[in-house]
Amino acid sequence: MLNTISEIRLAGLVEESIVDGPGLRFVIFTQGCHKRCVGCHNPQSLDMNGGYIEDINKIREKWLKNPIIEGITISGGEPFLQARAVKQIISYALLDNLNVVIYSGFYYEELRAINKPDINYILDHAHYLIDGPFEIDKKDLNLLFRGSANQRLIDLQQTKNLQKLVIK
Repeated sequence: MLNTISEIRLAGLVEESIVDGPGLRFVIFTQGCHKRCVGCHNPQSLDMNGGYIEDINKIREKWLKNPIIEGITISGGEPFLQARAVKQIISYALLDNLNVVIYSGFYYEELRAINKPDINYILDHAHYLIDGPFEIDKKDLNLLFRGSANQRLIDLQQTKNLQKLVIK
């Protein structure tokens, strides 16, 4: 694969989760975020220089060891700050027939407006995006895969196919 990257800065991994997207998931928490949302669910992931560096192939090897994993979830921190590495992870997940959920503190429209190839690839190939910053005054523990009411669960594949935003 041309134009690959081999490492990513992580806050951590969760090898089995049922709360970060549909089915049994392998969750990758990227390191670094500028948003600083009050009440952030992962405050340890905010420092741009925190966490640790991990080889992307080693991450893939870990999810391949579990044959019942249905998909990967990429959260953070802010995954789109490491878009090139995230793109690489997503390309491997798709090769392994896993669905992809990605979280972002940016709204879909903001990400599209950036118009960079790696970000566009992620939005065109991932299955779901949970977008928007966490807003503590809109906190709602009853929302599916989201923490606050301003956040949206976007079906990226239907959005691409229909050429209009499809919110679940």
